[in-house]
Amino acid sequence: MELSLTLSTLLFGLMLLAFGGSVLMKYSSASALARGFPRSEQAGKVLMIVAMVWTAWKVWNLGPTDYGDYKQFILVGFGLLGVLSFKYAADFLSVRASSILYLFFADALLESAWMRYDEPLRLLLVTPVYIGIALSLYFAYAPYRVRDFFTWLFSKESKAKNVSGGIAVYGLILCLIAFTF
Repeated sequence: MELSLTLSTLLFGLMLLAFGGSVLMKYSSASALARGFPRSEQAGKVLMIVAMVWTAWKVWNLGPTDYGDYKQFILVGFGLLGVLSFKYAADFLSVRASSILYLFFADALLESAWMRYDEPLRLLLVTPVYIGIALSLYFAYAPYRVRDFFTWLFSKESKAKNVSGGIAVYGLILCLIAFTF
């Protein structure tokens, strides 16, 4: 399913607005949830299963130019990696699975902006998406840094509210811009 640029900008804006707004309105709950997330076994299992299903769907739909002739082998390989991650990479599994899911989500967002050079406002969508890609690759490599980041972010309520307020404002801007394309 391919998203339009308007829909992907609106969707990403709503997600940023919801994320930033939830921290602003429910600071104590968001703080507790964020601090427990990196090592949450339940979140790790659920997110990894979703990531495995999304990976299987992407691999199953590979074309012949994308090694689609070998998709059965690729499916077995990724399935084996996914199952083994529950045992051998269980620590911070939720962070790693979130990184996988964000990369798939970013792919869908960037695909909607592909070759749309006539619309310069697309840069407001793709810039934070590329920043998120860099962060998700870094956090997949060093997932304990998410714990460190949340410790730093929620050490002072004003710090967390300023960052989440900025995220919410940017999400609102994206929502408003989505209707100008």
